[in-house]
Amino acid sequence: MRKLTHQEILDRQKQKSQEVRLPFTVVLNNIRSLYNVGSIFRTADGAGVEKMWLCGYTGFPPQSQISKTALGAEQRVPWEHHEDALAVIRSLKEKGYRILLLEQLDESIDYHDFEIRSPQDPVCLVVGNEIEGVSQGLLPYCDAAVEIDMAGIKNSLNVSVAFGIVAYHISHELKKIKVTP
Repeated sequence: MRKLTHQEILDRQKQKSQEVRLPFTVVLNNIRSLYNVGSIFRTADGAGVEKMWLCGYTGFPPQSQISKTALGAEQRVPWEHHEDALAVIRSLKEKGYRILLLEQLDESIDYHDFEIRSPQDPVCLVVGNEIEGVSQGLLPYCDAAVEIDMAGIKNSLNVSVAFGIVAYHISHELKKIKVTP
């Protein structure tokens, strides 16, 4: 076993960056921290997200705080700013996206239990404000909600960390079903 050189890592990532993005889009609903937005961009790039919708008062590039944590991913992941998250979600739902909230609801399931039904089952993950969560008006349009079980005294993780956990689960599920006959 040997550690890869920096150049080997760069070469590997250049090759992987040519892969087709997954049928996986993200709506950020009123994320207040530009650092969280940048971190989510970086994670979204790594997870193969096809597009991000930055809604409400969520900040959008170019912003130095976003760039500081995104490290260029904000230039790679396609994104759009739209004031109205509900309009975006309705449009995605009409296109066949399954709307998944990352939110603590009475009907939330553990993120591990969320499954992709078929390769033609595109997913839209909706992530809400750091304090208030997803806007109440979006709940009737969701198909499912997932949460991350917490063992300690805190009831949630940082929004960008929670996004990363769930985004990689969705990415893994999509990749798994894509190669399954």
